[in-house]
Amino acid sequence: MVADPIACCAPLAASALSEEEAAATAALFAALGSPARVRIVNLLALSLEPVCLCDLIDPLGLAQATISEHLQKLVAAGVVLREERGKWSYFCLNSAALEQVAGLVALPEKSALQR
Repeated sequence: MVADPIACCAPLAASALSEEEAAATAALFAALGSPARVRIVNLLALSLEPVCLCDLIDPLGLAQATISEHLQKLVAAGVVLREERGKWSYFCLNSAALEQVAGLVALPEKSALQR
């Protein structure tokens, strides 16, 4: 697996993707490929402050260990940032990474799919 998918991604509309860029982009999409992780990203996007893992349990209806596993995947992909405060972990979106994610799927206006 690629160490930092966000740093290695290239837009899907690039003239050509290297094997490393394609693997990094696939790893990023895999990190976002779970409904639970998409919901976590949604909850973090709606928060003005970093969110403690414990505050995600009720809205998601998942066990703390399950949420922790999902957050680890999002952090590894670079989409979410983790901050330690004593024994608690707080999470927020990596806004720079999300801007890059948005650029990944920007396709040219005249693609074959738009005929």
